[in-house]
Amino acid sequence: MRLLQQLTKKNPFGGNYLPSRVSLLARNRVSLPFPHLWNYREPIRILDAYFQSVDDLDRSGKHNRYLDVPFFPAVLVTRDPTVIKPILLDTGDKPGQFDRDTLPTDGIARATGEDSLLYSNGEQWRMQKKLAAPSFGKTKLFQPEKFAEFEQTFRKTAADRLEVLREQQAEAQASITPLELEPEISAIMLEMLVNNFFGGSVSYEDIQQRYVPSLTLMIDHMVTDTIAHRIQAPLNFLSGKTKRLNKAQNDFETLTDIALAGRKKGLGMWSQFKSEATDDQLRSNIRVFLAGALEATTSFAGWTFTHLARSPEVQEAIYNEVESVDIYDPDNLAQASNLLQALQETLRLTPSLYFLPRRATIDTTVKIDDEHELIIPKGTHVLLDVWHANRCEDIWGEAVSGYPATQFAPQRWQVLKDKGYSAKDLMHFGFGFGPRTCPGTSLGMLEVGLVVGAFVKMFRFSADGESVSPRAGVSTKPSDGVTINIEVREPYQ
Repeated sequence: MRLLQQLTKKNPFGGNYLPSRVSLLARNRVSLPFPHLWNYREPIRILDAYFQSVDDLDRSGKHNRYLDVPFFPAVLVTRDPTVIKPILLDTGDKPGQFDRDTLPTDGIARATGEDSLLYSNGEQWRMQKKLAAPSFGKTKLFQPEKFAEFEQTFRKTAADRLEVLREQQAEAQASITPLELEPEISAIMLEMLVNNFFGGSVSYEDIQQRYVPSLTLMIDHMVTDTIAHRIQAPLNFLSGKTKRLNKAQNDFETLTDIALAGRKKGLGMWSQFKSEATDDQLRSNIRVFLAGALEATTSFAGWTFTHLARSPEVQEAIYNEVESVDIYDPDNLAQASNLLQALQETLRLTPSLYFLPRRATIDTTVKIDDEHELIIPKGTHVLLDVWHANRCEDIWGEAVSGYPATQFAPQRWQVLKDKGYSAKDLMHFGFGFGPRTCPGTSLGMLEVGLVVGAFVKMFRFSADGESVSPRAGVSTKPSDGVTINIEVREPYQ
């Protein structure tokens, strides 16, 4: 019946704001519209398939697409902010609300635990949110006395690592040095998390040579394990990968132990954490935080450097406003408008979280506006396609912002502000939105803003080629590993 319904184009959705059908028989498709063993490492291409050849459709059909065939869950993919926003707001554990769809994160749960803020649903999710999320709020993270100490250790970590890069370039006796920056970004971000945030004491060599490779391997395995859990296990054993994964898992556990060890002494941000929960009850969230924050901040910073390397005017504008900034507190960051606009534009154009999964627990009505609604059938898997929503010309393009939607143009934020658009109108969903928004939003903006600002102060940098394609797994990253050409600014203070 579902196959017949799909082939006869009978729409299973209700209301007057209907999605359009994705054909199984389309020619010249960029990808099949569902993951399998040959395309699961190209999730953005899978999403691309949903929005091929839609220009002649009306707005609801152009931006909302569905697939409903036997042997696969019914799927709605939307890049429409007027649909994305109410679904995110109506996510929770109350009857009739949207659950977070756990299907795309099964591999993450097997590696980190199911009792985490990321994976759990219902009452378990509410308990985890109450336990973990408050520690990351601005009211605790940015307390003046604590923040001064916190920011100082963050700044020293970034400065020390960038100084090493500067010394390496001096030794090479070259004015311009090519560099693959992603490994350096990953090491800096993990060192900030473990030593500064959790109060650990791990050498940079161990961070760079042991823990970053282990977490990178684990994160890659999480993606594979989600799609091909039963198939991959024997293949990993035969290839010897199981041994490497076991070592990486042990390193992951050791790093989790180090992060938890500062709790008794109130080191790092543990001094802001008040809870009767045992360390064992926190382990899953710590694992998710270590892997997730490393992945997300590396993606965020990597894309920012990638865009700025191809935007010398924006890079110099940021340099002019941070040249004399030594302390990256919230007030100073707020005044660095060019830096903030570059960060926001990076989150819009190349978000780490490129889709947000939800699931309808009952037949659910989504109110679009006073005149339109969409009824989503029970059990539908909903992919909120942030990547394509943020690149849609109808939503972010020249007619709206003065710049093409697919162009990195931080100036568009000032144009939109001058047109009277408020923050609520400019949703790029870079950290999610609603009850399940990323609790590390403030921390992530601080970390990346600090690292990018410090780097721009020390180096002028460029890149070959007009653009870089994304590679996507748990998050998106530049496919070239953030390869740039760096030049020390002279005189460097």
